[in-house]
Amino acid sequence: MARLNLYAKDYVVFDLETTGLSPEKDEIIEISAIKVRNGQVNSIFSTLVNPGRPIPDRATAINGITDEMVLNKPTLKDALKDFLDFAGDDILVGHNIHNFDMNFLCAGALRELHRKVNNDHVDTLFLARNLLPLSKFRLTDIASYFHLETKGAHRALQDCAMNQQCYEEMRKLWEAQAGTNDDKRADCLCPRCGSLLVRRKGKFGEFLGCSSFPGCRYTKNV
Repeated sequence: MARLNLYAKDYVVFDLETTGLSPEKDEIIEISAIKVRNGQVNSIFSTLVNPGRPIPDRATAINGITDEMVLNKPTLKDALKDFLDFAGDDILVGHNIHNFDMNFLCAGALRELHRKVNNDHVDTLFLARNLLPLSKFRLTDIASYFHLETKGAHRALQDCAMNQQCYEEMRKLWEAQAGTNDDKRADCLCPRCGSLLVRRKGKFGEFLGCSSFPGCRYTKNV
């Protein structure tokens, strides 16, 4: 499992709603995902999850999910199994998932299903920080930058739909940055880590460098 900086044509964008911030102490109460094939929405997965305990008022204030809404919904074990079956081996895409959602997902899968989550993932928070001239990088800030609808934020499926559109919009910026010639194409990927190679200028002229720099320092002559 690795965090990638790249644009994938086939992927699953997902989002979780939880009772709090700790994967050890808090619970997942909603899982939603959108499967994308060749840049287009293919299918949708969404379920509320019964955490087996009361949902704190502070969580309900953020996402609007109440105890009554999850009363007859699947347990985390069943919901996670269905989601992981839906996602398969796809790259997972989400906003701030590297430090939040993936932690909940991996902890839940290990605890409830005794299995590891091996999917690579793309965090749109990192992409946006590299691409967009913003001071804040909340999902709603990025969506507003692209003039996308932000109504319904903080419910998992709406956030998935919003982020899928943001990801596709950022792909266009990537392609513009990489150019249109064969040696600048946006699908020119780093052979070491799979991230996008972008055109840069250095002391000795232009070159293609890994967009994951400084984590990956791979370069390629133009």
